[in-house]
Amino acid sequence: MITREWPLIPVFGTTALFFIFDRALLGSLDSTLWTALMLSWLFAVMLTAAFAVVRHSDCLAEIFGEPYGTLILTLAITVIEVMMIAAVMLTGPQESTLARDTMFAVVMIVFNGMAGLALLAGGLRYHEQTYNLQGANSFLAVIVPLAVLGLVLPNFTSAPGGTLSALHEGFLMLMSVALYGIFLTIQTLRHRQFFLAGGETEEEAPPITDLRPAAYHGVLLLLYIVPIVLLSKKIATPIDHAIGVLGAPAALAGFLVAALILAPESLSAVRAALANHLQRAINLLLGSVLASISLTIPAVLAIGLLTGRTVVLGLEAVDVILLVLTLGVSTLTFGSGRTNILLGAVHLLLFFSYLILIFER
Repeated sequence: MITREWPLIPVFGTTALFFIFDRALLGSLDSTLWTALMLSWLFAVMLTAAFAVVRHSDCLAEIFGEPYGTLILTLAITVIEVMMIAAVMLTGPQESTLARDTMFAVVMIVFNGMAGLALLAGGLRYHEQTYNLQGANSFLAVIVPLAVLGLVLPNFTSAPGGTLSALHEGFLMLMSVALYGIFLTIQTLRHRQFFLAGGETEEEAPPITDLRPAAYHGVLLLLYIVPIVLLSKKIATPIDHAIGVLGAPAALAGFLVAALILAPESLSAVRAALANHLQRAINLLLGSVLASISLTIPAVLAIGLLTGRTVVLGLEAVDVILLVLTLGVSTLTFGSGRTNILLGAVHLLLFFSYLILIFER
């Protein structure tokens, strides 16, 4: 079994090389060929690690059953994502829009890009797929208010520039944590059946008599996730350079890095849809958005309060329109219990609209 983990060698080898010889490898990117080589190298290694993450998360899903398998993958990636945002904030300027931009990118990529691709791929193969409507509604019931209160409301309070007062920040932190805690209770204890596919029962999950396989796959899942996050900072350098040379918008860099971080969940969701396991895909997609918003908001606001930094959460007007449109369409997409290629195509078109608006507003 350990022989299948050969990707650990190039993944950790590359990570070590780029941290030890960072200046030599990324210090001079004047050559177009060298920039393309560094970008291709990092992207290939990160994609290799992403495939390994998907493989181990699938193994954990088989061991623990749903929804625990997808929850493990979602929380692992989201916690590391929050840690990365926190690290950049602590070394960045006093006024930060990083958390806002990251959360918005996650919503757009997951709800429109990932969900659109998964629904389109599943619809092309199976014509129509089903999922548990109660579970999807539970996700949306928490995502919609948190997204609006966290990313839209700050533009309409008395605090200037898309920020919140100390009272509003404290309330939003408390509400985000409380709602996510209640949701996890619903998902894992009181109403676990909401997040199981039709025909599945809680008793179908195999009893765990030996925790060693779970520990093995869990440790390896984390070992593959960490280099993805660490190298995402390194790949940002050639991406920023290429964007500067090409004259592309700065927002493109954040989008590309966010897309790489979300690669493991994207691959797992599409694979699940192609295998006609749409419920697992929805647990991954909606769960990643919910975890990202509900954990990022209190984390960055706490950092702002403790360090005296200003955290800007309010989106720009164009992004507010895209966010509200995405949330509205998503309530229709996940409001019937069935999906088809039309729904996937609509979300992909919204995703392409988001990409176009990155380049020109």
